[in-house]
Amino acid sequence: MVISYFRLLRTSVLLTLTVTASFAQDALTYQTPPKALADLVTVPPTPGVSVTSKGDQMLILERASSPSIAELAQPELKLAGLRINPANNGPSRAAYITGLKLKKLPGGTEIALKGLPDMPLISYVQWSPDETKFAFAVSNDTRIELYVADVATATATRLTDRALNAAYGSPFQWVSDSKNLIVKLIPDGRGTAMAANRVPVGPTMQDNSSGSRGQAPTYQDLLKSPSDEKQFAYFATSQVTKLGLDGSAQPIGQPGIIATASPSPDGKLVMVETVHTPFSYLVPVYRFPTRTDVFAMNGQLVKTLNDGPLQESVPYSSDGAPSGPRDFEWRNDAPASIYYTVAQDKGDPKVKADVRDRVFLVEAPFTAEPKAIYDAAFRFRGFTWGNANTALATEGWWQTRKVITKLVNPSANYAATTLFERSSEDRYANPGQPDTHPNQYGRDVLNILPNNDIMLVNGQGASPEGDRPFVSVMNLTTKKITPLWRSEAPVFERPIAVLDAATGVILTTRETPDENPNYFIRNLKKRIAPVQITSFPHPYPQLKGITKQQLRYKRADGVDLTATLYLPVGYKKSDGPLPTFMWAYPAEFKSKEAAGQAQGSPYQFNRIAAMGGAVFATMGYAVLDNASIPIVGEGDKEPNDTYVEQLVASAKAAIDEGVRLGVVDANKVGVGGHSYGAFMTANLLSNSNLFKAGIARSGAYNRTLTPFGFQNEQRTYWQAPDVYNKMSPFMNADKMKTPLLLVHGEADNNTGTFPIQSERYYNALKGFGATTRLVFLPYESHGYAAKESLLHMLWEMNGWMDKYVKNAPAGGTAAAASPAKMSGGKN
Repeated sequence: MVISYFRLLRTSVLLTLTVTASFAQDALTYQTPPKALADLVTVPPTPGVSVTSKGDQMLILERASSPSIAELAQPELKLAGLRINPANNGPSRAAYITGLKLKKLPGGTEIALKGLPDMPLISYVQWSPDETKFAFAVSNDTRIELYVADVATATATRLTDRALNAAYGSPFQWVSDSKNLIVKLIPDGRGTAMAANRVPVGPTMQDNSSGSRGQAPTYQDLLKSPSDEKQFAYFATSQVTKLGLDGSAQPIGQPGIIATASPSPDGKLVMVETVHTPFSYLVPVYRFPTRTDVFAMNGQLVKTLNDGPLQESVPYSSDGAPSGPRDFEWRNDAPASIYYTVAQDKGDPKVKADVRDRVFLVEAPFTAEPKAIYDAAFRFRGFTWGNANTALATEGWWQTRKVITKLVNPSANYAATTLFERSSEDRYANPGQPDTHPNQYGRDVLNILPNNDIMLVNGQGASPEGDRPFVSVMNLTTKKITPLWRSEAPVFERPIAVLDAATGVILTTRETPDENPNYFIRNLKKRIAPVQITSFPHPYPQLKGITKQQLRYKRADGVDLTATLYLPVGYKKSDGPLPTFMWAYPAEFKSKEAAGQAQGSPYQFNRIAAMGGAVFATMGYAVLDNASIPIVGEGDKEPNDTYVEQLVASAKAAIDEGVRLGVVDANKVGVGGHSYGAFMTANLLSNSNLFKAGIARSGAYNRTLTPFGFQNEQRTYWQAPDVYNKMSPFMNADKMKTPLLLVHGEADNNTGTFPIQSERYYNALKGFGATTRLVFLPYESHGYAAKESLLHMLWEMNGWMDKYVKNAPAGGTAAAASPAKMSGGKN
């Protein structure tokens, strides 16, 4: 029998239509969770504030609500580790301010800023050095524009018709005279962007014929082709320009891919860091070759300080550093001096060296040889400059967690004495940050009081009683520290800024579990009540009455642990134990003492954010929030060698404490986490029977895909293959017997958490018949932003918890939970 070609073709078309009309999964539109959860997404954010150094003016920053998914779906370029909006040449995922108000302190009225365009999208707000003005950027669909506001008249004006280039780094900075700004503009006549070339001219190639070592982490959004390189160069190229408030414009140097453009403190010079070829397909833009030049304000080149090579071989370690000069900065207390750091161990922490980093200084006009001014036994972390006789230097070493702060005398050949030497893990011993204030150049320097005192401000104030922020004063001559003030129960009060160190006036926020933070002015020397200066309303008053308790308990090996227990509104212990949700994020420690330090405060406001775990207190669950999961490796031991054992022991201890209190139903506990917390969740379900279900968001599950280290693991896969394999839930997919919900942003750009991590893990779980569900959120990155995404995420989580935890039958295995339809809100 002969079948005609046309009949065969018609049959094939019909089969194709039939197949394409069928879907592997049922279509799902964005869903909305119950109202109590949905309200946490749609509530307007509490405004932020910025206060002048003199404390006489407050700028109130009204923040944007979650964007729509339509906004997130706008075109986006992923180039060299950047995400660029090609329409306006700015970042594609900016968090915007939508309104600005001025308030004279302490008791002035709020005045809305005039001169703004309708529905402005504001970013990069900067006070002028004299604090009589502030500048900011306003983004629209096609460009980013520079505005300057006058404080006295509360009026803003657009400074130039030229568009800013905000694709890479801050697009402007004030000059110290408060009359000019150094800005990055889109070059004149740059033409239209080249469309991505879909027809390659040849294969894409990377070559390591030299045999150089390049143990790079798994960066995302890297360049992948010559076409990418051209697009990156187009959008990242800008022209540095001095713009005057009088309308003048002076180009500085030639157009280039400008990383930073910073004026000298005296306002006479500009330091410009320019990225150039050869680009890399292995590391992001901040590892590309970079030239550091100093220009005069008339645009003429004064000196090329350095031209650093491509840095593809920086050791992947918290103590690794680039080879060659790095981190060029102006000295804040000098007219025009630049300091920079050079690793003496080639940036490799495995190389033994008495001096790890050496700091050099070179002064204008930059004709003399650079002078070595400081030797760091560990990695140099920076100076806090004071005056000709005083500066503070900080250095640290991650592997030992050691942090050292030294008092330095620049006038005595940078002689240094140690002020503090402690473990970065020892939160109790943290003295706080030194108070700084603007000098004559508008640069922050140490605020040194007449008796050679400085204030130390600690906004966390960790203590055995929980977090109690404080302010103290330290005498730099005697090194004696005297407490001035500390937050007291039943409120949580946190210092924000020192307004007048001489008279002891500071700005704080005060809060209680049912009262959201508001700003107050407090006098540390006069025993008078603090003066409230803002009255931001409770963002979700319907949630008042949720109770919070700080739990303290021990792990089986004696390590002290903490968690925050949230209980639903109106709950009484006589109601009996509740279904429970545990939310956590593991942390590595080198000592049991540091791991067991208390954290958190029972007096803080109940911040029930949509991305956290405490939201489920609104759904009738007890929540063990921020349950501490310390992974300890003392001495020569590595924490991750016993990761699984410590993980399970910590989770069990939290559940046992909740059961002891009579509020946790041990047979109905779910666990969840985000990022490394998702990795934790999958491991807990694979290696214990403590939970009925789990929720893992944006995690990494196969550690062979991050072979040169992950989180704080410093060893490579080849050095510790057993650790990598044992810790990888993917390698243990056959052990999974508990329902697991996987959620991931399709555009995740976080190092190591490629979306394929969830995709492959889901496939492995499905291959062994595990109860699992995979949800990809379109256009979302590592943290989720769109209103629709957040609402749908909560709908998925709530349905999963209801089905497998709240409505799970007593006893039996988690996989035998009721197959009832997931509950949720409206479509």
